[in-house]
Amino acid sequence: MGGLIGAALVPRCLAASPPDAPRVVSLDYGIATTLLALGVVPAGVVATVEWDKWVVEPALPPGVVDIGRDLEANLELIAALDPELVLATPYVAHLTPSLERIAPVLTITIFAEDGKPLERAIAGTRLIGDAVNRAAAAEAYLREADRILDRCRRRIEALNPPPIAFVNFMDARHARVFGRSSLYQDVLNRIGIENAWTGPTNYWGFQTVAIEDLARGTPSDMRLIAFEPILPDVEPTLEKSPLWRRLPFVEQGRVSILPGVLMFGMVPSALRFASLVVDHLESLA
Repeated sequence: MGGLIGAALVPRCLAASPPDAPRVVSLDYGIATTLLALGVVPAGVVATVEWDKWVVEPALPPGVVDIGRDLEANLELIAALDPELVLATPYVAHLTPSLERIAPVLTITIFAEDGKPLERAIAGTRLIGDAVNRAAAAEAYLREADRILDRCRRRIEALNPPPIAFVNFMDARHARVFGRSSLYQDVLNRIGIENAWTGPTNYWGFQTVAIEDLARGTPSDMRLIAFEPILPDVEPTLEKSPLWRRLPFVEQGRVSILPGVLMFGMVPSALRFASLVVDHLESLA
């Protein structure tokens, strides 16, 4: 599954975009992965130095310029890249007036008060496709993505897994747990996995909780899946923690660590999440 996504849906190490695509910069990782999925290499992307840490796949092609942190993008560098289009999210809305003096700005909203990030990501893919003259590629990509998620759902039906909680460890005492309004939750709904975490979440679809809270109000048979990156001291500290070792899912060996997935991404991240989780659950069966 993972190989299918990498090979079929995400062009790797593209040297150049199609000749009819505009020169574009992206102030968001999720938007940048969508551009790559449509065969368009952005001239610049925010924080490329951390791409391999948070996005992991697809690989960022060589030559893409790091235009600085998203909230503090380097406007002079962006201007020097001479883009024809800037793609952004509401998260960096404060930069829009300055960016509009450089090039037209298209804002893509994935996370909003009413949730639905996967639905918004699909709509956003079409908007991006239209903006970079890749509308047909966007539709083809979304059709294939839908087929992949259908296959994941059928594979899950055969497994009937227990409820699962999905986390990123912040440190050895705290974790972000993902639920309602998250991209992960939308994918879980789509492929038929029950989320063990039904507690409150914020605008972005997660709640930061103490480690012990992960066992409160969650099913007794739940599995915990944590995603990288994980700080180096977290696992050794947890292994020595009596509190951690007494949690039911730890005592019963139902803890897994998987490679990173961009939690605030778009359709490419949704597919990576589904692929990693379903592949892993099949490996446990």
